[in-house]
Amino acid sequence: MFVLLANFVVDQYGRGVLRAAVDEGARAGAQEGNTLDDCQARAAAVTGDLLRGSLGSTVQILCGEANGTVTSRATAAFPGWLPGVPTWNVAIEGRSTREQGPS
Repeated sequence: MFVLLANFVVDQYGRGVLRAAVDEGARAGAQEGNTLDDCQARAAAVTGDLLRGSLGSTVQILCGEANGTVTSRATAAFPGWLPGVPTWNVAIEGRSTREQGPS
């Protein structure tokens, strides 16, 4: 029972890191003068710092832009630690409106 609870807590931590990564990525990409590469780099830096090892090995981050909104999307699969415990597939999206300079 303890292992199941610990697995759940670690999965929640991973989800929180992905939430922070997509939010940071979208904000970085939306800053005036920045590109989607900046979005991708910032989100990858957050996950690289906080989700190392096997927990972060399945993380994929994609950034895009449409109608003045920068979107950062992260997906990951957090495997169960015991037989019979399913893999938890996570998909999280963050958005930020692109900054506009003075007209």
